[in-house]
Amino acid sequence: MEPDSRFSDFVLLQAQNAGLFLGQIPNPATGESSVNLKAARTVLDSLEMLARKTKGNLTAEEEKLLRSAVLNISTLYANIEAQQNPR
Repeated sequence: MEPDSRFSDFVLLQAQNAGLFLGQIPNPATGESSVNLKAARTVLDSLEMLARKTKGNLTAEEEKLLRSAVLNISTLYANIEAQQNPR
């Protein structure tokens, strides 16, 4: 199977969006960082769904990129959520 650069571009764009929503990337319009857990959760859910729906149909590189994006975003999301909602 041939890799499709559009897939990698899409995953990286979604990871960048998650970084913005998790306060890791400043908002380009304001230059300020802010956290929007609901938006970040939506991106994470979408990437997890994409991983399930494309299982067995990705190149090894695409699968690794998607798996890494989901892992990194979910770890950061969990850490920020725990900070904002301590038990």
